[in-house]
Amino acid sequence: MRSAATRKLTVMGMFSAIIILLIFTPIGFINLPFIKATIVHVPVIIGAVILGPKYGAALGFLFGAGSLISNTFIPSGLSFAFSPAITVPGTDSGSPLSLIICFVPRILVGVIPWFAYTGLCKLPIKQFKVTNTIWLAVTGVVGAFTNTLLVMPLIYLIFKEPFALYRGISTGAVLGVVMGIIGSNGLMEAIAAAVLTAAIAGVLQLVIKGEK
Repeated sequence: MRSAATRKLTVMGMFSAIIILLIFTPIGFINLPFIKATIVHVPVIIGAVILGPKYGAALGFLFGAGSLISNTFIPSGLSFAFSPAITVPGTDSGSPLSLIICFVPRILVGVIPWFAYTGLCKLPIKQFKVTNTIWLAVTGVVGAFTNTLLVMPLIYLIFKEPFALYRGISTGAVLGVVMGIIGSNGLMEAIAAAVLTAAIAGVLQLVIKGEK
């Protein structure tokens, strides 16, 4: 029992360090033509799968906290949606509602993948010889889209007009831009999460069980 708990705490500490590293260095971002995708959510997804939803939620909270600090002290054009310290376009102050976008999706990235993975593993389709690696890849996709499908719609709902000002577009065009970001960034992030989750989580599952 102590050995298993020690292994979990060790892995938790490792993932925490990785998340911090990814947030505060360019390593956490993949530069692609016309878009920038992130892989910061990947250690949160993997942590949820191998450690459970409680540890996953804690890693998600760390992801959110790191995002808050980064957007506050190293702001970009959209930082107003993630930090109440950044002035919202068209106003003279920040918004506390940004904390919802900053934390809620990231915490759920550490919870939903665990339920998705455990649910997939219980499906009665053994005759199709679906491997654990495939389920881990699917879980990675679920985790990535959990982040994207919560962050971007929340930005649309809470900051539609400020987003339009930030992008220099009409409010009527915001939905199309948001959907475009979901389709472009979201797809690339999902592919990255699928590959990395499948490659890493299976090995770490064995480590946690003490089989390696």
